[in-house]
Amino acid sequence: MLEQLDLTKSMSKEDYKKRMEVLEPELSRLQRECKAAKIPVIIVFEGFGAAGKGYQISRLIHALDPRGFYVHSIGPESTEEMMHPFLWRFWTKLPSTTQMAIFDRSWYRKVLVDRFDGITDEHRLITYYNEINSFERQLAADGNVIIKLFLCIDKKEQKKRFKRLADVQSSSWRVSEDDLRRNKEFDKYKTMNDEMLEYTDKAYAPWTIIESMDRSFATVKIYTAVIEALKAALRRKAEGSAADSDITTVPTPASVEYDDDVLRTSSLQKADLSLALEREEYRAELKRLQNRIADLHGEIYKRRIPVILGFEGWDAGGKGGAIKRLTEKMDPRGYRVHPTASPNDIEKVHHYLWRFWNNVPKDGHIAIFDRTWYGRVMVERIEGFCTREEWQRAYQEINEMEKQFVDHGAIVLKFWLQIDKDEQERRFNERMENPEKQWKITDEDWRNREKWDEYEKAVDEMLVRTSTMAAPWIIVEGNNKYYARIKVLQTVVDAMEKRLEQYTKG
Repeated sequence: MLEQLDLTKSMSKEDYKKRMEVLEPELSRLQRECKAAKIPVIIVFEGFGAAGKGYQISRLIHALDPRGFYVHSIGPESTEEMMHPFLWRFWTKLPSTTQMAIFDRSWYRKVLVDRFDGITDEHRLITYYNEINSFERQLAADGNVIIKLFLCIDKKEQKKRFKRLADVQSSSWRVSEDDLRRNKEFDKYKTMNDEMLEYTDKAYAPWTIIESMDRSFATVKIYTAVIEALKAALRRKAEGSAADSDITTVPTPASVEYDDDVLRTSSLQKADLSLALEREEYRAELKRLQNRIADLHGEIYKRRIPVILGFEGWDAGGKGGAIKRLTEKMDPRGYRVHPTASPNDIEKVHHYLWRFWNNVPKDGHIAIFDRTWYGRVMVERIEGFCTREEWQRAYQEINEMEKQFVDHGAIVLKFWLQIDKDEQERRFNERMENPEKQWKITDEDWRNREKWDEYEKAVDEMLVRTSTMAAPWIIVEGNNKYYARIKVLQTVVDAMEKRLEQYTKG
């Protein structure tokens, strides 16, 4: 791709001035229109060292309202960032629906600078490309405009610019030994950039190559690229269409909805809800497993293995009781329980997965989610809080997110606490009659119960489409609370022991 560039392109001062007199107010207007239309904008600056990324960002924001954007300068990963999946630090920097985020270098550092410097594991390179493409596809599908700009100069020009910077005391710090090494091995680094462009140039997030030998030409091309992308986004918003057909998820056979329940794939119907434990057996097992979890928690921390546990289930299914028994003997400094309620105003103006990425545990810590990201394909689906296209797309988005957690080294387990309709009614009535438990029951719980059959179909589809080898669903037979709690604890113990055994072997 880069071999075909004509880097001799330039622009006269007169032409530049004439064009910018039109482009600057146009960009300013489009920023306001995107804010009013609630379109989040992500602008990525990548390219060769000394190609002018900093200068061009300064020129671009000159036309923007400073209250409407953030500039993120991305350097090497900090210790904290290295203890999370690699995209975590970018998910946490995503703009709201009324903001722009401008990245001076970005998630591409992983497959460019870090790769050249030998930091990135070559065996995981394709995994990183796939994660980047997944990340951008999800954002584009959610309405984000992704504008990717690659600034290109040749080896000779780069060397000249490095020398100019190094000769001035106030700017010499900007030229590192690594920069000079990449210039000496320019062709090798250029090949890596070419490969990156080939793998990640997608219709929903295309690259625009900026010939940057002449600053004026580069500025005008950048302005034009950003303006055209924002105009296209506003047209799509007005038409109610997605960014590109590549984004939409083609329904698989598993997503077909059958009117005849006999034909519907079901995981819940096979759950044996007669399974039970007697009180004395429960107490003995609870003590044994809680002591074991306390020991394993220390080993997990020592080995820096993150753990992500998600709890879903019917209202009054026993999630809270299971979580309480799970954590009773854990070190409270090493875990956190995240109760998931309806999204607040800040969460609503971000991608629906944003709030969960913000709570991903760092290595060695445990995150427990009392209700999870699966709300998108259950309550949001049933209650009409998202479109059909959005919840159908979510299965793939969730699977990809969980795979990224696992690829980073996390243990991911998801529990569905299953009870039958009669048991739920019994527990609801018990809560109504007990003053100390009345706070647990709401009118919404009774309303949801009326939609039991709809929810059951949604849950069955969710379990089938998102139970993977890396992040399996565990159906917990919950009519008997003692049995359910012990099954949860035993499953967590088994998963931790298995991972620690793998760690020891390898």
